[in-house]
Amino acid sequence: LYSPWNRDDQVASKILEIERSKRYRTEGFVLEGGSIHVDGEGTLITTEECLLNRNRNPHLSREEIEAVLSQHLAVDKVIWLPDGLFNDETDGHVDNFCCYVRPGEVLLAWTDDESNPNYARCQAAMGVLQATKDAKGRELIVHKMPIPGPLHATEEECAGVDLVAGSQERSPEVRLAGSYVNFLIVNGGIIAPRFDDPMDAEAEAILSRVFPEHRVVMVPGREILLGGGNIHCITQQQPAG
Repeated sequence: LYSPWNRDDQVASKILEIERSKRYRTEGFVLEGGSIHVDGEGTLITTEECLLNRNRNPHLSREEIEAVLSQHLAVDKVIWLPDGLFNDETDGHVDNFCCYVRPGEVLLAWTDDESNPNYARCQAAMGVLQATKDAKGRELIVHKMPIPGPLHATEEECAGVDLVAGSQERSPEVRLAGSYVNFLIVNGGIIAPRFDDPMDAEAEAILSRVFPEHRVVMVPGREILLGGGNIHCITQQQPAG
């Protein structure tokens, strides 16, 4: 797990202290915020690559994991995508690959290039999403979001990354798991990464189209990507009430 996750508990504790809210813990269950997306109406999306990875909850079966998610997050349906984005050191966090736009609609990272290592992953995910109904019995509307790149770090950038135990190798040969899906929804706005890539403008246009009531703001995402993940990974919304 890379460093931003390790601070989540401290941040959560401080927010709860400020808000004077109670907290509870799920003992013996590993779940990072970026590994799931929920629609607020009973449906959760995740990837088998992540939550069924033996480095998460090897003592639990798929059905037992679903039961824990249902108990603590009040979800009635779990949609399992096979994989996340290629070479994502989070073991396929769904927040870098597929997210909710609103209940019944999702945004999926996409490529039509058969030589792209993400091609098969995108096709498999689309197959699941088109064949699955959500907790309310709705067929999902899937919007495609182009994948930038290929993006690679320079030798200088690799040398500037402070590696910790378990980190993925930093090398100019390693393809970075850049994604425009890794954005944050805030009140009235969308904060999304840009990579100085030809796809930046198209990504902004798509976000503006699927979120017509939000102002889309693209901010530099390369530096965060070098550490792993992006804007959604290092932020967290605070639910109201």
